[in-house]
Amino acid sequence: MTGESQAVGLSDVSVLIPSSADEAVAAFGDGKDVTVVAGGTIVLPDLVAGRLRPKSALFLGRAGLSGIARADGRVTIGAATPVSDLADADAPLAEAARHVGDLEVRAQATVGGNLCSVASDDAPRGDLQAPLLALAASVRSTGKDGEKTEPLEDFLADGAGRLVLDVSYDDAPRQAGYASVWRPHTHHYTILAVAAAKRDGELRVAATGVGPKAVLVSPDDPLAALELRDDPLASAWYRARLLPRLVERALAILEGHEND
Repeated sequence: MTGESQAVGLSDVSVLIPSSADEAVAAFGDGKDVTVVAGGTIVLPDLVAGRLRPKSALFLGRAGLSGIARADGRVTIGAATPVSDLADADAPLAEAARHVGDLEVRAQATVGGNLCSVASDDAPRGDLQAPLLALAASVRSTGKDGEKTEPLEDFLADGAGRLVLDVSYDDAPRQAGYASVWRPHTHHYTILAVAAAKRDGELRVAATGVGPKAVLVSPDDPLAALELRDDPLASAWYRARLLPRLVERALAILEGHEND
């Protein structure tokens, strides 16, 4: 592992570049004063602008945390896997991945970064969170309490300060649907999106754009317990009226798949 005192114009930041997953885990430690940089589409602008001032920056590009594997009935996606690699993944994950940002963003942004992202003041983030929630995915991460694997919804609720290693879900036939509305822009901002998946009679529906992170919603009452907010893309009023329609659309797509 290489430690350098100067990189990306930040002379007071120690830059750590692990060459394996084990080195990445050791370098991250308990996560204190460490900023993780994978694709850097969100973090690097904040570092350069001085909005983030960590003592250490942990670059994951050489840590061997990328790739998609199917084994033992599970699909496992490494945290450093570029979003563009999911374009041919399982539904509804592939549909969401194909609409993240633009070509450049998809090539740089990573799965782990997307799972750890929180909506900014400018726009929602975390487009992959909803489809992975619908797929009942689990996250393997490490931090001050050591390594653990937990349901994605638990990680999204209380995963701050942890290093994502991979995300996985059951490799099984299922029906799926995805519906979204976005604002035309160079970087393609998603206003609101709904992902649905059904397996063995169990239906899971999740939404992105309804809060800081994606959440599971009730297909019968998708607005229940949600606190929608205004942002430059859309008002809470607009999202409240749009969400039930997107749920209906995603479920209609899912049902259409069932009838194939």
